[in-house]
Amino acid sequence: MVEYTEHEIKHRKILREGAPRCVVLMKKDGLFPIESPCKVALYGNGARNTVKGGTGSGNVYSRGVLSIEEALEKEGFIITTKEWLDAYDLDRKEHHSAYIENIKAEAKRRNVSPFVVGFGKIEPEYENNIRADYEGDICIYVLSRNSGEGNDRELKKGDVLLTDTESRLINQLNEDFDRFMLVLNVGGVIDISPVKNVKNILYLSQLGMVTGEVLSDIILGKSNPSGKLSTTWAKIDDYKYLNAFGDKNDTRYTEGIYVGYRYFDSAKVEPVFPFGHGLSYTEFSIETKKVKLEGSQINIQIEVENVGNYPGREVVQIYMSKPQGKLDQPYQELVAFYKTRELIPGASNEIEIEFDLKDIAGFSKEEEAYVLEKGIYALRIGNSSKNTTLVANITLDRSVKTKVVRNCFDNLDISDDCYYEKNELIHTSDEPLFVINLNASDIETEYVEYSQKIDEIDCLDDYSNEELAYLCLGAYNEDSIESTIGNGAIHISGAAGETTNHLENKLDNKYLVLADGPAGLRLSPQYVQAENNMQISAVRDLPDGLDEIIDPAIVKMFSDRYDALPKDDLKYHFTTAIPIGTALAQSWDVEFVKDCGSLVSDEMKLYGVNLWLAPALNIHRNILCGRNFEYFSEDPVLSGEIASGITLGVQKYSDVGVTIKHFAANNQENNRYNSNSIVSERALREIYLKGFAIAIKKAKPKALMTSYNLLNGEHTSQNGKLLNDILRSEFGFDGLIMTDWITTGKFYDESSKHDTIHAHKIIKAGNELIMPGAPADYDDIMEALSQGKLAREDLLRCARRVYRHIQKFNS
Repeated sequence: MVEYTEHEIKHRKILREGAPRCVVLMKKDGLFPIESPCKVALYGNGARNTVKGGTGSGNVYSRGVLSIEEALEKEGFIITTKEWLDAYDLDRKEHHSAYIENIKAEAKRRNVSPFVVGFGKIEPEYENNIRADYEGDICIYVLSRNSGEGNDRELKKGDVLLTDTESRLINQLNEDFDRFMLVLNVGGVIDISPVKNVKNILYLSQLGMVTGEVLSDIILGKSNPSGKLSTTWAKIDDYKYLNAFGDKNDTRYTEGIYVGYRYFDSAKVEPVFPFGHGLSYTEFSIETKKVKLEGSQINIQIEVENVGNYPGREVVQIYMSKPQGKLDQPYQELVAFYKTRELIPGASNEIEIEFDLKDIAGFSKEEEAYVLEKGIYALRIGNSSKNTTLVANITLDRSVKTKVVRNCFDNLDISDDCYYEKNELIHTSDEPLFVINLNASDIETEYVEYSQKIDEIDCLDDYSNEELAYLCLGAYNEDSIESTIGNGAIHISGAAGETTNHLENKLDNKYLVLADGPAGLRLSPQYVQAENNMQISAVRDLPDGLDEIIDPAIVKMFSDRYDALPKDDLKYHFTTAIPIGTALAQSWDVEFVKDCGSLVSDEMKLYGVNLWLAPALNIHRNILCGRNFEYFSEDPVLSGEIASGITLGVQKYSDVGVTIKHFAANNQENNRYNSNSIVSERALREIYLKGFAIAIKKAKPKALMTSYNLLNGEHTSQNGKLLNDILRSEFGFDGLIMTDWITTGKFYDESSKHDTIHAHKIIKAGNELIMPGAPADYDDIMEALSQGKLAREDLLRCARRVYRHIQKFNS
């Protein structure tokens, strides 16, 4: 019998109680929950092969992870479909072997490693003809999809689209069983329009180590799902900008600010399930009691009552419709939200929500400022983007600049104009409205000062250029594959990397350990303690099944190293897999997200990790992005608030911190090292950077990671205007800036249109830490210094910031 550690038991309890807040009940007929365990006809690819989270850096090694089949049986359910599940496994195994051979064949044709072809690639679901005529008191079909870092999803059956087998069987079972539930164990949007008439649809998502148990609790009514969608679910044909995605060289963000619900609501395109949608076993009423204005601050008092028959939670969502002026505006945008405490039937929760009108100002490139344009601001309140009520009209007497900045991206050949037929907003209602007048003179304008902040650390003045260069590079090992697969740390096995190991004496053996996320702390599950406080991984296999597609010599190296290790004193890193990023956002619950951050923080302290490479808050611009499961939402306000919550939870200790990522416009995996995101400055500021600004302002993250891609023709990691003008000066970020792993050319595609990244340009732009570093990076910096392409002062500025953070985390 497995003996769990104290922190494993505690953290599992936190997740099992809290994760139902992430689960979205999309449809219901009132026949769930059930009273007690019973006979269940269990079908679907996720019943036995349940996905706890995506692949790549988001994978976490936890103990005690139960499949849905195992969790239901543990709860006392009797599975009547064992034969179907066994037959499915055999069929899947045959297809898998052929799938791996196809990857190897493609790699041979392209004359590249199978690793390049297969990394992050997800095996599609296949058609089958397995008979499915088993009985049960209830029937559950678990439909799973996985995705991962390195590859994008595809508009094919078995990925974004359902297979013919899935559509046929789900609809058949829905007809055959009185109590049928379709459970979606997926990390992102799939087109479920072929089965939209199913009676009960539960978007379970991927909830980490408790995924199976949470479903059993929901089926039995021990928990009530209270999640809301953080991304619009629509039919594939209704996504206007799917074709503007994935170009190897230049992806043009032609939709501008009209991302997700901003487009669907504005163009009056009916989605399958709208943004913010989510039902409950119970019902709620939402009543606006008062709306008042103090300066530019809007204060709303609301009463939420549980008018149903089960305990539950509701999410109140506040949307604003801005006037159409010089700037095209979407029909509405989310400005604030609040999740109630659990309410028993008949109980009510009086809540107060505040937001600042200045925070919803639009960006005018013409005026180089954020602007509130004169006119009526319509305040809408509800529990989804499609279920809102107009409650107040706020009239601004004249246009006013709220923040004066400067344009950072010039001469872009891309328009901000809307691409749908404008519809006139309706500002009247049959119900009484709060009418408020706002004087522009009451709104103070902020003027940004642009400057390079210098750390006053005199002790580095006597460092040689060589020593300063090492300080700006990670602790690389040029002869190891470990750094390539995000396992490059020396002192903590399985952590992604560390700061330099070349200056032990000058740094008093101080360093920072950086571990991957964002679905928990990613460490090697078992290791051997070696000399000099070093740890050696004692895991035989490569992570994420890479042993099937990587060079056999490398697989043998890992196996031989494992065989040579002493096994009499194995030590363990038992970490907690939390819900994926999208699931956390679907909770709309900042307090639960703080709890998740807090448990990660406890494990960082336990195992000696300083920086967690999370949260990831890139926008769900397109449902095909392979890393969407790591990201929160299509909406920047929801993304920023959730990122703030998890940051505050992690940073409860002074010597641990988060690394918000990937800055910025990292919205595809195809040619991710060298693809160029072409985004208008308005869309960039209002959509893709806004979540970062919110997190920085509210939670002060200690580090930030730039992205692989180019942004408007320049790599983000060496983009001085992005890092200094926007991040440092406008957002006030004072933390450590680092690159993503292996940015500088190792995986550069020679056929790419754009130039690769250079270490000295990274330093010159103010990106302080190059991870994991490489001899070529050191050589590039030294050569640039000798040729006058890089000034010692630039190198000194970055080295000072790295030094400051090493000292601060080790004080």
